[in-house]
Amino acid sequence: MTTAHERKKQPELVRRAILDCAAQICVERGLAALTIQSVADMAGVTKGGVFHHFTSKQALVEAAFSDLLGQMGREIDRFMAADPEAHGRFTRAYLATVFRAEAFASNNVCAALSIAMLTEPGLRALWRQWLADRLERHARTDGTTALTVVRLAADGVWLAELMLPEGERIDDRVALHARLLAMTREPV
Repeated sequence: MTTAHERKKQPELVRRAILDCAAQICVERGLAALTIQSVADMAGVTKGGVFHHFTSKQALVEAAFSDLLGQMGREIDRFMAADPEAHGRFTRAYLATVFRAEAFASNNVCAALSIAMLTEPGLRALWRQWLADRLERHARTDGTTALTVVRLAADGVWLAELMLPEGERIDDRVALHARLLAMTREPV
């Protein structure tokens, strides 16, 4: 006889474990290797347990991506809170988040889901909405063409580094970051 019925149910912890396991599988084996069974096995739950929290593999992947966007948003908010200069504050926080070393590591969740975003329409839609919401919220301080160029350049560096062999970096990465950061402070 099992003791499953005696265990205290902790749905938020189970959901978190499922999301973390899905992300780990994406990192280690790629999105194509992600299955409900592989997540269930790694999380120590049944397939039914995964389906209780996520109705499909697509719902699970989108939840993992939304979770990543939430983490990114909180990190950007922390950088913004520490920046006393209003003009370009969101863009500088975006740069700080994109240029932190672990954002470029090819073996992290951000990298795995960013690559998946290129081929998954649902993930692209989540990214577009997240970015549109942020840009709308910060339009007064970060709505200039110059700051848009800075953010697009940061995205280009991020994507370029994701395509390099593991462990390699773009030459002059520090200088690129410094130049883009300086551009956020140039007169409008």
